[in-house]
Amino acid sequence: MVAPPDNDVLWARALHFQHNGSPALTGVSLGVRDGEILAVTGPRGSGKTTLLSCLSGLLPAQSGEIWFNSKPMHTMRPMRRERLRRERFGWIDPVPHLVPELTVWENAALPLMLRGTGRRAARTTAREWLERLDIGDCARKRPRGLPAAARQRVAIARALAAAPTVLFADEPTASLHRADRAHVLRTLTTAARSHGITVILATTEPETATLADRSVALLDGRCVQTVHLPPAAESEGRAACSLSV
Repeated sequence: MVAPPDNDVLWARALHFQHNGSPALTGVSLGVRDGEILAVTGPRGSGKTTLLSCLSGLLPAQSGEIWFNSKPMHTMRPMRRERLRRERFGWIDPVPHLVPELTVWENAALPLMLRGTGRRAARTTAREWLERLDIGDCARKRPRGLPAAARQRVAIARALAAAPTVLFADEPTASLHRADRAHVLRTLTTAARSHGITVILATTEPETATLADRSVALLDGRCVQTVHLPPAAESEGRAACSLSV
C-alpha cells in the first residue's frame, strides 16, 4: 500500500466498481489538492456519479484505495466512514432535496443543527451563506414557492454552511436553464474559493469545466484525459494546479 502525496486532500488509486455486473469504474486513479476545484467531465453513464460516491465514502469501492488527509478511507469501518462524511464532506445533488415544511434558513441550517449546533448559531451561519448566495431575502419563505435556481442556491448554502473540507457537486445545475446555470455555478465556485473549500464537480457541460482549476474526463469508467485550465482571475486569488492523473 503506497501512501498518498502530502499535499493531496483526496487521493485514489485503481478504483473499480460494478453496477449489477456492468463496469462503472475500471482502474480510476487521481489526486485532488487542498482548495482545488476539480471538474469531472464525461457523457452520461461514464462513471462520474459513481466516482464521486466512492470518493465521498457514500459507496465503498469494490477494489482500490481512497485516502483523505493521508488516512485510508478504504479500510475504515462503516460507522467511522459515515461520521467522516457527516463532519468533513458536503454533497449537492442535481435536483435540490429540501424539506418543504421548513423555511429556507432552516433548510440551510439543518446539517449544523443535526450536528448539535445551537439554533441561534446555526441560524446566523445559515443566513450568512444565504446572503452570500443572493438568496437572503427569502430566508423566511418555504422552498416550494421559490424558482428552481433559488432552490438550488438554498441547497448550495446548506452544503457550504456546514463548512465541509470537500464539497462534492454532482451536476448541481443540470435542472436549470442556461442563464441560471452559469450564475449559480459561478456563485458556488467563488464562495468555495473564498473559504478554501475543495470542490469536486461532476458535469456533462464543457463550459462548466472552465470554472475549475483542472478537468478530468471519464469515458466508460476510465480516466481518458486531464486538462490543466488557465489560472483563475487574480481577483479570485487562485492559480491552476499542476497535478496530473
